[in-house]
Amino acid sequence: MIDFSHNHFELFGLAPRFRFDAAALDSAYRKLQSDVHPDRFATGTDVERRLALQSSARVNEAYGALKDPVRRAQYLLRLNGIEAVGETDTQLPFEFLERQLERREAADDALAVADERAVSALLVAVRADAREIEDALAQQLDRDHAFEAARVRVRELTFLHKLAEDLDAMLASLDE
Repeated sequence: MIDFSHNHFELFGLAPRFRFDAAALDSAYRKLQSDVHPDRFATGTDVERRLALQSSARVNEAYGALKDPVRRAQYLLRLNGIEAVGETDTQLPFEFLERQLERREAADDALAVADERAVSALLVAVRADAREIEDALAQQLDRDHAFEAARVRVRELTFLHKLAEDLDAMLASLDE
């Protein structure tokens, strides 16, 4: 079984970094899942079956958190004692919020006239901004260890990922 005291990175044998070898994560995940998969313990004791279920769930949770850049950044900050997205602390720079509000209004306008190209263009721009923020986070988190300063960037990335999901949903609704 797995060591439940390990953090997500330790579980997969990875250094706690924002940027890492995704193939190494995938490989470690497949190996761990094959080791702890509940089917391997189907004839085991109740304790073994329960531990296998818990281990499998933990491996899946850790993999999902590290695979997603938003969740990975939030987790890295949490490992360093910083909560990036608190319920009461949601401040973002005014310019950033203003730009996203303009994008949402443009998306709503495009959706109203079923302009799929305009929504797609907005989605491309949002994803490009998200990649720029991911690059900045890699520097702040991995190189500079500026965890406190990275909080705002993590919030921005969280916001952009949500906006991208909304734009994807708009595109899907236009395809129907």
